[in-house]
Amino acid sequence: MTVVAVIGAQWGDESKGKIVDGLADRADLVVRFQGGSNAGHTVVNERGKFALHLLPVGVLDPRITSVIANGVVVDPEVVIEEIDELERRGIPVTNLKISDRAHVVLPYHKIQDQLQEQSRGEWKLGTTLRGIGPAYADKASRDGLRMCDIIDPENLHDRLSYVVGEKNRLFSSVYGAAPISFAQVLERTAVYARRLKPFVCDTVELLQDAVAAGKNVILEGAQATLLDIEFGTYPTVTSSAPSVGSACIGTGLPPKAIDRVVGVFKAYYSRVGNGPFPTELDNALGETIRKRGNEYGTTTGRPRRVGWFDAVLGRYAARLNGFDHFVINALDVLDEFETIRICVGYEHDTGRLDRLPADTNVLARCRPIYEDLPGWRRPTTAARRWEDLPREAQHYVDRIGQLIGCPPAIVTVGLHRKCTIVRTPLL
Repeated sequence: MTVVAVIGAQWGDESKGKIVDGLADRADLVVRFQGGSNAGHTVVNERGKFALHLLPVGVLDPRITSVIANGVVVDPEVVIEEIDELERRGIPVTNLKISDRAHVVLPYHKIQDQLQEQSRGEWKLGTTLRGIGPAYADKASRDGLRMCDIIDPENLHDRLSYVVGEKNRLFSSVYGAAPISFAQVLERTAVYARRLKPFVCDTVELLQDAVAAGKNVILEGAQATLLDIEFGTYPTVTSSAPSVGSACIGTGLPPKAIDRVVGVFKAYYSRVGNGPFPTELDNALGETIRKRGNEYGTTTGRPRRVGWFDAVLGRYAARLNGFDHFVINALDVLDEFETIRICVGYEHDTGRLDRLPADTNVLARCRPIYEDLPGWRRPTTAARRWEDLPREAQHYVDRIGQLIGCPPAIVTVGLHRKCTIVRTPLL
């Protein structure tokens, strides 16, 4: 039995889905434990290219039980759309379990998200407008509806009546917005509930029993450590905690159940939306990386900001999550460069910094201190073993490991799952 937590180590978009897809051949269960449809996992395998926002990667394999656990906020419309799209492509979804404790994203959450973002003006966060923040806010204020609530028609009617009334008071008094129709929200939610009810169960017991039975389990993180609401670059973060602590809170598994924590990086950094980014390349070099890496958001389609690898942030993520190993994705994106830079510290008006400050105003004024490494200037996409990589590429990956304090396990050199070099098996 092995339980592996796969954690994004940057600002998201590290191709965690590709790594989970590669590990899933040896897994019994794949579990999403936080976030919502603001996540985007893209997988390219022998069946084609799949972009999933809520369904775990395991749904592509009927042998695997895929779980949307209690820490996720579930947009039922998105889940149904993804199920229908997979079935249209000949992949029946029969192996899905949705936690009865998972909170639900409802139509008024998306309206609230839009109103709040418009109201922020110059302080906009760059939210995906998918209602994730308001859904988590309702969860914390105990006004949320869970899957177990919406599949019970009487409970749904009573709780929704109260919440819609509260939302309409908020929308009219604070934002001057038109009220929403209780009847329409009720009808729409009831339709979703009837469709998803067969998938809803007690996933806490399911997962605890699976671990007790010695099953192999992958805990699939969404977003990433630097977007963590507790430990990320606040306030330009997500509304959940994508670091490893949520792998327990969001599933009902105890910490000692997790055998291995794996951090997923790209060979460079990227970010969608606002917030400080010390190594950002807002120039022709950055545009080259963006085009070579196809750096456009899976969820939003927005161009991602890109920059050199930041070992200060990498070390922060590794220590925070206790990474046993790390993964480097998209190494091939750097194949063309004569010199490749790694940020090893920051210059600030107050002196040198070697850590992530809590105050993002401080981070915004940090200037990267770089260590320059020679590039390899030749294609790596055909490499399938560590020994196939150019010596300079090996040195680059190993140097990252030295700087962040843990060893590499996997390096990928292309989008397809076959473009994977395994140094240390993870499952």
